[in-house]
Amino acid sequence: MFRQLFNWRTVLAVVGILIVTGTIFYSRYVANKIADEEKQKVEECVAAIKSLNNPDNNDVVLPFKIIQNNNDIPIIETNEKDSITQYINLDSARAENDTGYLTRKLRKFKGINEPILWYDPQDSTRINRYYYGHTALLNEVRYYPLVQLFIVGLFIIVTILALRGSYRSVQNQVWAGMAKETAHQLGTPVSSLEGWVEMLKETSGNEKIVQELEKDVDRLRLVSDRFGKIGSTPQLEPVNLLRQINSMVDYMRKRATGKISFSVNTQGQQEVIANVSPPLFDWVIENLLKNALDAMEGKGSISVDIHEENKAVYIDVTDTGKGISGQNINRVFKPGFTTKKRGWGLGLSLSKRIISRYHEGEIFVKHSELGKGTTFRVVLKK
Repeated sequence: MFRQLFNWRTVLAVVGILIVTGTIFYSRYVANKIADEEKQKVEECVAAIKSLNNPDNNDVVLPFKIIQNNNDIPIIETNEKDSITQYINLDSARAENDTGYLTRKLRKFKGINEPILWYDPQDSTRINRYYYGHTALLNEVRYYPLVQLFIVGLFIIVTILALRGSYRSVQNQVWAGMAKETAHQLGTPVSSLEGWVEMLKETSGNEKIVQELEKDVDRLRLVSDRFGKIGSTPQLEPVNLLRQINSMVDYMRKRATGKISFSVNTQGQQEVIANVSPPLFDWVIENLLKNALDAMEGKGSISVDIHEENKAVYIDVTDTGKGISGQNINRVFKPGFTTKKRGWGLGLSLSKRIISRYHEGEIFVKHSELGKGTTFRVVLKK
């Protein structure tokens, strides 16, 4: 699916680039053609104006018709001092009321096209310049590629988002299916183990073995219950987070080396209540503690700070391990990412899914420094 999504992105990008590139070249060709025609039209209009102003010319019908046909190209005439003498196809009412209107238009036209020059055959010092702008058609043709670029870009973005949503939907279904199948497969041997534990209880002298086996069987039952809840909406209930977290810290403390110290800072509070799914929440804390243990490689300290502000509860899990490089901070929650030689890289990915999707909270790397440690933060609604 990832390869298909990548291929679709590549194909869409290439198609979009080809469409836009072809459109730009063709639009430029059409725009240049229209610009040449407009220049020719302005030259004809200038010749017609001078023909009308010539007292020796008896034919005024054709020049007048040429000028009349030019109803879309704005033209400003200036004298040898570059002062405005007359204009056509501009807003006359605005020109009368706004003294700077024609000056601004003249400045704009100078930056667009070279003027058409007319020299008086009777007086070489007398010269007229005809500055002109673009028609609405030429402007539309020139800006059309930008509009098309926006449309094509929007189409590509919408398509990629749709493919990405489809990919995530399939991914979620695979995750849920694998989790439920795992829970189903665990159910049978766990039930069998519970039966064997009950049989061992009936034989004297196995008390210590039975006690430890019960703990492990309960643990397996908890793991099965966690996997069974993936893919379905868990039931949230008000829970004292301090009790849940202390329980997980005690569990991990027994399985860590004596060179690792654990501490839970509650800011003097006796209880912090939040709506959570206890099995899934325990799974998140367990994953964070396990990652902290792996990062420290046998020695160091782990602290869990819990405090509440306004309507949120903040849980910071800090270790004194090797830290996370800047380039990997944004990747730690992606499925399959791991810096360990062993493991699938799914713990933090599942934790993020549990917190963000099922509890509508947040989990992120609050701070990390290579060689000094990392702090993960979990934010839950009170």
